[in-house]
Amino acid sequence: MRLRRSMLFLPGANAAMLSTAFVFKPDTIMFDLEDAVSLREKDAARMLVFHALQMPVYGDMETAVRINPLSTPFGLKDLEAVVRAGVDVVRLPKTDTADDVRALEAEVERIERDCGREVGSTKLMAAIESASGVVNAVAIATSSKRLVGIALAGFDYVMDMQTERGDGSELFYARCAVLHAARFAKIDAFDVVFSDVNDDAGFLKEVDLIRRLGFNGKSLINPRQIDLLHNAFAPTQEEVDYSRRVVAAAEQGEKQGLGVVSLNGKMIDAPVIEHARVVLRRAEASGVRQ
Repeated sequence: MRLRRSMLFLPGANAAMLSTAFVFKPDTIMFDLEDAVSLREKDAARMLVFHALQMPVYGDMETAVRINPLSTPFGLKDLEAVVRAGVDVVRLPKTDTADDVRALEAEVERIERDCGREVGSTKLMAAIESASGVVNAVAIATSSKRLVGIALAGFDYVMDMQTERGDGSELFYARCAVLHAARFAKIDAFDVVFSDVNDDAGFLKEVDLIRRLGFNGKSLINPRQIDLLHNAFAPTQEEVDYSRRVVAAAEQGEKQGLGVVSLNGKMIDAPVIEHARVVLRRAEASGVRQ
């Protein structure tokens, strides 16, 4: 079970951050070649990320790169570099339709074949940043077997909707649409960046909301948010204890050939049992909430 709770964005042109960010131990390192890099630094950032992807210190965590759109002069160059460097996941920004993903997939497969990398080993992530992307979320989420997740990008989306970031109500429909599409496609769903890095209370309030909605994780721009996020996503000791009792009761019932299993007088069925197992896997991977 791969946890993707934290996706830490790093500017691709910042050599110091690229060489040291592994110490923060996010679930996924997202090297950014798009918005965080100025036009005059695009080529230099691409080479820095190419070399960073081959650093052994990143071998124990998932690496991802947000490339520039393929419609720009930089997108295909980005893709050539990062696939050849062995990136785990390519994040496509501004994904409006399923055809955007399929076009990316075709280029990735061509590069894999050309450089001898195993075909299919490069995974994809689609970033939904517009009303069009939200409306087409299901089609996008089911467009490729390479997709490991879809992500909502808040700033561009609210600009497209002619509004602004506020208490979260402006994102509610988009969050639900992206999340339902991900669950339908059985892939991960990622929430937007919380940009005020000095507002821990506001950050945790938003994390609690998206955790209860069902998101797998969140994009981050500051490493100080990683531990806060991981702890908030960890199950409580009470949840772990209850899940252990559910799994034990289910295993005992299976040994006895029982069609129906009960715990403390309440029937527990397959969804409850599977949820309990998910909680225990999360606890094994991330510990118990402090």
